[in-house]
Amino acid sequence: MTLSAYLLKLMAGRILAALAVLAGVLQIIDLLEVTTQILDRDLGPGGVAYYAMLRMPRLIEQAAPLAVLAGSLFAFAKLAGESAVTAMRSTGISAYRITMMAAPTVVALALLQLVIGMVVAPRTDQMLSAWWQASAPQDPSKVIDPVTFRVGSEVVVATPRDPDGRSLEKVTLYRRDQTGRLVERTTAKAAVWEAGRWTLIEPRFETLGIASISEGQARTMDWTQNLQPADVRAMAAGQTLVTPAEAKRALAGGLSVRPRTFYDTQLQRAWAAPFACIVMLLLSAPACMANFRGGGATLLVQCLAGGLLFLVFDGAFTALGENGAAPAILAAWAAPAMFAALGVTALIYLEG
Repeated sequence: MTLSAYLLKLMAGRILAALAVLAGVLQIIDLLEVTTQILDRDLGPGGVAYYAMLRMPRLIEQAAPLAVLAGSLFAFAKLAGESAVTAMRSTGISAYRITMMAAPTVVALALLQLVIGMVVAPRTDQMLSAWWQASAPQDPSKVIDPVTFRVGSEVVVATPRDPDGRSLEKVTLYRRDQTGRLVERTTAKAAVWEAGRWTLIEPRFETLGIASISEGQARTMDWTQNLQPADVRAMAAGQTLVTPAEAKRALAGGLSVRPRTFYDTQLQRAWAAPFACIVMLLLSAPACMANFRGGGATLLVQCLAGGLLFLVFDGAFTALGENGAAPAILAAWAAPAMFAALGVTALIYLEG
Protein backbone atom coordinates (compact mmCIF):
# COMPACT_ATOMS: atom_id res chain seq x y z
CA MET A 1 0.00 0.00 0.00
CA THR A 2 1.38 3.40 -0.98
CA LEU A 3 1.63 6.26 1.49
CA SER A 4 -1.10 8.28 -0.25
CA ALA A 5 -3.45 5.27 -0.24
CA TYR A 6 -2.76 4.68 3.47
CA LEU A 7 -3.49 8.32 4.36
CA LEU A 8 -6.61 8.29 2.21
CA LYS A 9 -7.87 5.12 3.88
CA LEU A 10 -7.07 6.44 7.36
CA MET A 11 -8.76 9.78 6.75
CA ALA A 12 -11.82 8.25 5.08
CA GLY A 13 -12.31 5.74 7.89
CA ARG A 14 -12.09 8.33 10.65
CA ILE A 15 -14.31 10.91 8.90
CA LEU A 16 -17.00 8.41 7.91
CA ALA A 17 -17.04 6.98 11.45
CA ALA A 18 -17.41 10.50 12.89
CA LEU A 19 -20.14 11.29 10.34
CA ALA A 20 -22.07 8.14 11.26
CA VAL A 21 -21.86 8.93 14.99
CA LEU A 22 -22.84 12.59 14.63
CA ALA A 23 -25.69 11.90 12.20
CA GLY A 24 -26.89 9.11 14.48
CA VAL A 25 -26.91 11.40 17.52
CA LEU A 26 -28.82 14.09 15.60
CA GLN A 27 -31.27 11.45 14.38
CA ILE A 28 -31.91 10.20 17.91
CA ILE A 29 -32.49 13.73 19.21
CA ASP A 30 -34.86 14.42 16.31
CA LEU A 31 -36.81 11.19 16.83
CA LEU A 32 -37.19 11.86 20.55
CA GLU A 33 -39.22 14.95 19.62
CA VAL A 34 -41.52 13.42 17.00
CA THR A 35 -41.85 9.70 17.73
CA THR A 36 -44.82 10.24 20.03
CA GLN A 37 -46.60 12.30 17.37
CA ILE A 38 -45.92 9.64 14.73
CA LEU A 39 -47.31 6.87 16.93
CA ASP A 40 -50.33 9.01 17.86
CA ARG A 41 -51.15 9.16 14.14
CA ASP A 42 -51.18 5.32 14.04
CA LEU A 43 -48.23 5.23 11.61
CA GLY A 44 -46.38 2.64 13.68
CA PRO A 45 -42.68 1.69 13.52
CA GLY A 46 -42.81 1.95 9.73
CA GLY A 47 -43.74 5.61 10.04
CA VAL A 48 -40.82 6.20 12.38
CA ALA A 49 -38.44 4.52 9.91
CA TYR A 50 -39.88 6.49 6.99
CA TYR A 51 -39.50 9.77 8.87
CA ALA A 52 -35.91 8.91 9.81
CA MET A 53 -35.08 8.05 6.19
CA LEU A 54 -36.44 11.33 4.86
CA ARG A 55 -34.65 13.36 7.55
CA MET A 56 -31.27 11.68 7.07
CA PRO A 57 -30.07 13.84 4.11
CA ARG A 58 -30.50 17.05 6.13
CA LEU A 59 -28.76 15.52 9.14
CA ILE A 60 -25.81 14.41 7.01
CA GLU A 61 -25.58 17.92 5.56
CA GLN A 62 -25.55 19.41 9.06
CA ALA A 63 -23.05 16.93 10.48
CA ALA A 64 -20.53 16.96 7.60
CA PRO A 65 -18.29 19.88 8.77
CA LEU A 66 -18.04 18.61 12.35
CA ALA A 67 -17.39 15.10 11.05
CA VAL A 68 -14.43 16.42 9.03
CA LEU A 69 -13.09 18.26 12.07
CA ALA A 70 -13.40 15.29 14.41
CA GLY A 71 -12.26 12.68 11.88
CA SER A 72 -9.26 14.72 10.74
CA LEU A 73 -8.15 15.35 14.32
CA PHE A 74 -8.36 11.63 15.11
CA ALA A 75 -6.44 10.72 11.96
CA PHE A 76 -3.70 13.33 12.40
CA ALA A 77 -3.41 12.54 16.11
CA LYS A 78 -2.88 8.88 15.24
CA LEU A 79 -0.11 9.78 12.77
CA ALA A 80 1.54 12.11 15.26
CA GLY A 81 1.24 9.64 18.15
CA GLU A 82 2.93 6.89 16.12
CA SER A 83 5.68 9.31 15.01
CA ALA A 84 4.64 8.59 11.43
CA VAL A 85 4.74 12.29 10.55
CA THR A 86 8.30 12.55 11.90
CA ALA A 87 9.31 9.60 9.72
CA MET A 88 7.63 11.10 6.66
CA ARG A 89 9.23 14.50 7.20
CA SER A 90 12.64 12.86 7.51
CA THR A 91 12.19 11.59 3.95
CA GLY A 92 11.33 15.06 2.67
CA ILE A 93 7.54 14.87 2.83
CA SER A 94 6.22 18.17 4.18
CA ALA A 95 3.10 18.80 6.22
CA TYR A 96 1.63 20.51 3.16
CA ARG A 97 1.92 17.31 1.15
CA ILE A 98 0.44 15.26 3.99
CA THR A 99 -2.55 17.60 4.04
CA MET A 100 -2.95 17.37 0.27
CA MET A 101 -2.83 13.57 0.37
CA ALA A 102 -5.61 13.61 2.98
CA ALA A 103 -7.71 16.13 1.03
CA PRO A 104 -9.53 13.88 -1.53
CA THR A 105 -11.80 12.38 1.13
CA VAL A 106 -12.76 15.84 2.39
CA VAL A 107 -13.34 17.16 -1.14
CA ALA A 108 -15.56 14.16 -1.89
CA LEU A 109 -17.60 14.81 1.26
CA ALA A 110 -17.90 18.51 0.38
CA LEU A 111 -19.22 17.59 -3.07
CA LEU A 112 -21.64 15.14 -1.47
CA GLN A 113 -22.83 17.90 0.87
CA LEU A 114 -23.35 20.20 -2.12
CA VAL A 115 -25.41 17.58 -3.98
CA ILE A 116 -27.48 16.87 -0.87
CA GLY A 117 -28.14 20.56 -0.23
CA MET A 118 -28.99 21.39 -3.85
CA VAL A 119 -30.78 18.26 -5.06
CA VAL A 120 -31.50 15.51 -2.53
CA ALA A 121 -32.59 17.34 0.64
CA PRO A 122 -35.09 19.69 -1.09
CA ARG A 123 -36.88 16.67 -2.55
CA THR A 124 -36.94 14.71 0.68
CA ASP A 125 -38.14 17.83 2.51
CA GLN A 126 -41.10 18.09 0.14
CA MET A 127 -41.87 14.39 0.51
CA LEU A 128 -41.72 14.68 4.29
CA SER A 129 -43.93 17.78 4.34
CA ALA A 130 -46.57 16.17 2.09
CA TRP A 131 -46.54 12.92 4.11
CA TRP A 132 -46.72 14.74 7.43
CA GLN A 133 -49.67 16.87 6.41
CA ALA A 134 -51.49 13.96 4.76
CA SER A 135 -51.22 11.91 7.96
CA ALA A 136 -52.36 14.77 10.22
CA PRO A 137 -55.66 14.02 11.99
CA GLN A 138 -58.55 15.94 10.48
CA ASP A 139 -60.26 18.35 12.86
CA PRO A 140 -63.04 20.38 11.14
CA SER A 141 -63.47 22.55 14.22
CA LYS A 142 -59.81 23.58 14.28
CA VAL A 143 -59.33 27.30 13.70
CA ILE A 144 -56.82 27.97 10.91
CA ASP A 145 -55.18 31.36 11.18
CA PRO A 146 -54.54 33.41 8.04
CA VAL A 147 -50.97 33.84 6.86
CA THR A 148 -49.27 36.90 5.43
CA PHE A 149 -46.65 36.74 2.69
CA ARG A 150 -45.41 38.51 -0.43
CA VAL A 151 -45.59 37.51 -4.08
CA GLY A 152 -43.45 39.93 -6.04
CA SER A 153 -44.59 43.43 -5.01
CA GLU A 154 -47.95 42.22 -3.67
CA VAL A 155 -48.68 41.66 0.01
CA VAL A 156 -51.10 38.74 0.46
CA VAL A 157 -53.24 37.70 3.41
CA ALA A 158 -54.98 34.33 2.99
CA THR A 159 -56.09 31.19 4.83
CA PRO A 160 -54.59 27.89 3.56
CA ARG A 161 -57.09 25.08 4.15
CA ASP A 162 -56.24 22.57 1.42
CA PRO A 163 -53.58 20.04 2.60
CA ASP A 164 -52.29 19.85 -1.00
CA GLY A 165 -51.68 23.61 -1.07
CA ARG A 166 -53.86 24.07 -4.16
CA SER A 167 -56.39 26.48 -2.70
CA LEU A 168 -56.52 29.54 -0.48
CA GLU A 169 -59.55 31.09 1.19
CA LYS A 170 -60.40 34.68 2.15
CA VAL A 171 -57.67 36.13 -0.05
CA THR A 172 -56.72 39.80 0.18
CA LEU A 173 -54.11 41.34 -2.13
CA TYR A 174 -52.47 44.68 -1.51
CA ARG A 175 -50.73 46.18 -4.54
CA ARG A 176 -48.25 49.01 -4.14
CA ASP A 177 -46.45 51.33 -6.52
CA GLN A 178 -42.68 51.72 -6.76
CA THR A 179 -42.68 54.17 -3.85
CA GLY A 180 -44.52 51.72 -1.60
CA ARG A 181 -47.85 53.57 -1.68
CA LEU A 182 -50.96 51.38 -1.63
CA VAL A 183 -52.75 51.69 -4.98
CA GLU A 184 -55.17 48.74 -5.02
CA ARG A 185 -56.80 46.23 -2.72
CA THR A 186 -58.32 43.04 -4.10
CA THR A 187 -60.42 40.67 -2.02
CA ALA A 188 -61.53 37.25 -3.24
CA LYS A 189 -63.58 34.42 -1.85
CA ALA A 190 -60.83 31.96 -2.76
CA ALA A 191 -57.86 31.29 -5.01
CA VAL A 192 -57.33 27.92 -6.72
CA TRP A 193 -54.36 26.39 -8.55
CA GLU A 194 -55.40 25.25 -12.03
CA ALA A 195 -53.39 24.57 -15.19
CA GLY A 196 -50.14 25.86 -13.69
CA ARG A 197 -51.41 29.18 -12.35
CA TRP A 198 -53.65 30.67 -9.64
CA THR A 199 -57.17 31.94 -10.33
CA LEU A 200 -59.06 34.30 -8.02
CA ILE A 201 -62.73 33.40 -7.40
CA GLU A 202 -65.20 36.30 -7.20
CA PRO A 203 -62.60 39.05 -6.82
CA ARG A 204 -63.59 42.59 -5.83
CA PHE A 205 -61.29 45.55 -6.56
CA GLU A 206 -60.74 48.84 -4.80
CA THR A 207 -58.38 51.15 -6.68
CA LEU A 208 -57.10 54.17 -4.78
CA GLY A 209 -56.71 57.37 -6.74
CA ILE A 210 -55.39 60.72 -5.57
CA ALA A 211 -58.79 61.85 -4.31
CA SER A 212 -61.12 58.98 -5.15
CA ILE A 213 -61.72 55.23 -4.85
CA SER A 214 -63.03 53.16 -7.78
CA GLU A 215 -64.54 49.73 -7.28
CA GLY A 216 -65.09 46.71 -9.50
CA GLN A 217 -65.68 42.98 -9.45
CA ALA A 218 -65.47 39.87 -11.63
CA ARG A 219 -66.38 36.20 -11.52
CA THR A 220 -62.79 34.95 -11.93
CA MET A 221 -59.39 36.48 -12.63
CA ASP A 222 -55.93 35.09 -13.38
CA TRP A 223 -53.51 35.91 -10.59
CA THR A 224 -49.94 34.58 -10.62
CA GLN A 225 -47.70 31.67 -11.64
CA ASN A 226 -44.90 32.46 -9.19
CA LEU A 227 -46.63 30.92 -6.16
CA GLN A 228 -46.36 27.12 -6.09
CA PRO A 229 -48.56 24.65 -4.15
CA ALA A 230 -45.40 23.37 -2.46
CA ASP A 231 -44.78 26.90 -1.18
CA VAL A 232 -48.28 27.01 0.34
CA ARG A 233 -47.81 23.60 1.99
CA ALA A 234 -44.48 24.62 3.49
CA MET A 235 -45.89 27.92 4.71
CA ALA A 236 -48.93 26.24 6.26
CA ALA A 237 -46.67 23.72 8.02
CA GLY A 238 -44.56 26.55 9.46
CA GLN A 239 -41.33 25.40 7.83
CA THR A 240 -38.45 27.86 8.26
CA LEU A 241 -35.80 26.12 6.15
CA VAL A 242 -35.38 27.67 2.70
CA THR A 243 -33.92 25.67 -0.18
CA PRO A 244 -31.73 27.34 -2.84
CA ALA A 245 -34.51 26.91 -5.43
CA GLU A 246 -37.03 28.58 -3.12
CA ALA A 247 -34.63 31.45 -2.40
CA LYS A 248 -34.00 31.96 -6.11
CA ARG A 249 -37.73 31.90 -6.82
CA ALA A 250 -38.41 34.40 -4.02
CA LEU A 251 -35.83 36.79 -5.48
CA ALA A 252 -37.49 36.41 -8.90
CA GLY A 253 -40.90 37.44 -7.56
CA GLY A 254 -42.16 34.24 -5.95
CA LEU A 255 -43.40 33.66 -2.43
CA SER A 256 -41.44 35.42 0.30
CA VAL A 257 -42.14 35.95 3.97
CA ARG A 258 -38.82 37.54 4.88
CA PRO A 259 -36.67 40.44 3.66
CA ARG A 260 -34.87 40.16 0.34
CA THR A 261 -31.53 40.12 2.17
CA PHE A 262 -32.51 36.83 3.81
CA TYR A 263 -32.96 35.08 0.46
CA ASP A 264 -29.79 36.66 -0.98
CA THR A 265 -27.82 35.27 1.96
CA GLN A 266 -29.43 31.83 1.75
CA LEU A 267 -28.56 31.59 -1.94
CA GLN A 268 -24.92 32.45 -1.23
CA ARG A 269 -24.85 30.09 1.75
CA ALA A 270 -25.96 27.19 -0.44
CA TRP A 271 -22.66 27.43 -2.33
CA ALA A 272 -20.48 28.43 0.62
CA ALA A 273 -21.63 25.74 3.07
CA PRO A 274 -19.68 22.82 1.49
CA PHE A 275 -16.45 24.82 1.79
CA ALA A 276 -16.80 24.41 5.56
CA CYS A 277 -15.42 20.88 5.11
CA ILE A 278 -12.28 22.24 3.43
CA VAL A 279 -11.90 24.84 6.18
CA MET A 280 -12.18 22.16 8.87
CA LEU A 281 -9.41 20.16 7.20
CA LEU A 282 -7.13 23.20 7.13
CA LEU A 283 -7.88 24.00 10.78
CA SER A 284 -7.14 20.42 11.86
CA ALA A 285 -4.03 19.94 9.68
CA PRO A 286 -1.62 21.50 12.25
CA ALA A 287 -2.51 18.58 14.56
CA CYS A 288 -0.26 16.34 12.47
CA MET A 289 2.71 18.32 13.86
CA ALA A 290 1.75 17.61 17.48
CA ASN A 291 4.48 16.27 19.76
CA PHE A 292 2.73 14.33 22.52
CA ARG A 293 5.94 14.10 24.52
CA GLY A 294 6.10 17.87 24.66
CA GLY A 295 2.50 18.85 25.35
CA GLY A 296 1.12 18.13 21.90
CA ALA A 297 -2.37 17.62 23.29
CA THR A 298 -2.61 21.40 23.63
CA LEU A 299 -2.27 21.73 19.86
CA LEU A 300 -5.17 19.31 19.35
CA VAL A 301 -7.34 21.37 21.70
CA GLN A 302 -6.40 24.54 19.82
CA CYS A 303 -7.35 22.94 16.50
CA LEU A 304 -10.67 21.79 17.95
CA ALA A 305 -11.33 25.25 19.39
CA GLY A 306 -10.54 26.81 16.01
CA GLY A 307 -13.10 24.59 14.29
CA LEU A 308 -15.82 25.34 16.83
CA LEU A 309 -15.02 29.05 16.71
CA PHE A 310 -15.38 28.92 12.93
CA LEU A 311 -18.94 27.58 13.32
CA VAL A 312 -19.75 30.42 15.71
CA PHE A 313 -18.37 33.11 13.38
CA ASP A 314 -20.04 31.51 10.37
CA GLY A 315 -23.41 31.56 12.10
CA ALA A 316 -22.93 35.14 13.27
CA PHE A 317 -21.99 36.41 9.80
CA THR A 318 -24.97 34.56 8.31
CA ALA A 319 -27.33 36.21 10.79
CA LEU A 320 -25.91 39.62 9.90
CA GLY A 321 -26.49 38.96 6.21
CA GLU A 322 -30.04 37.69 6.71
CA ASN A 323 -30.94 40.85 8.63
CA GLY A 324 -29.35 43.13 6.04
CA ALA A 325 -26.56 44.31 8.34
CA ALA A 326 -23.90 42.91 5.97
CA PRO A 327 -23.79 42.18 2.22
CA ALA A 328 -24.89 38.64 1.39
CA ILE A 329 -21.63 37.66 -0.28
CA LEU A 330 -19.65 38.86 2.74
CA ALA A 331 -21.98 37.11 5.18
CA ALA A 332 -21.63 33.78 3.37
CA TRP A 333 -17.94 33.77 2.50
CA ALA A 334 -16.18 35.89 5.15
CA ALA A 335 -15.88 33.21 7.83
CA PRO A 336 -14.67 30.44 5.44
CA ALA A 337 -12.06 32.78 3.96
CA MET A 338 -10.83 34.05 7.36
CA PHE A 339 -10.52 30.65 9.02
CA ALA A 340 -9.06 28.97 5.93
CA ALA A 341 -6.33 31.64 6.01
CA LEU A 342 -5.90 31.02 9.74
CA GLY A 343 -5.42 27.28 9.20
CA VAL A 344 -2.91 27.80 6.40
CA THR A 345 -1.00 30.38 8.47
CA ALA A 346 -0.76 28.00 11.45
CA LEU A 347 0.47 25.18 9.20
CA ILE A 348 3.12 27.42 7.63
CA TYR A 349 4.27 28.59 11.07
CA LEU A 350 4.60 25.04 12.44
CA GLU A 351 6.29 23.76 9.29
CA GLY A 352 8.88 26.49 9.79
